[in-house]
Amino acid sequence: MCPYIPKEAREKFNNFRLMASHLDIASKGELEYLVYVLMLEYMSKREKRYSSLHDCTYAVHHVADEFRRRYLDKREDKARQVNGDIIASEKTKKE
Repeated sequence: MCPYIPKEAREKFNNFRLMASHLDIASKGELEYLVYVLMLEYMSKREKRYSSLHDCTYAVHHVADEFRRRYLDKREDKARQVNGDIIASEKTKKE
């Protein structure tokens, strides 16, 4: 469901990771373009069936969810600790 494949399976992508580390991805649009190219490459080797199109689309969603969980959620949790929980302030208003 997430990008956690066995270490042995990751080895075939070592060259890709090395090449990607040298890219200057300067904007969200460029990042989206690269993700789209990977999706097209994935689909170029599969029948255009609902299940493969679904897998391609949801792989991107799952990776975005994992990225959000690892990075954005931690920042939001810290902001909530610093600024106070809005749910707690809503309870105070009602009481």
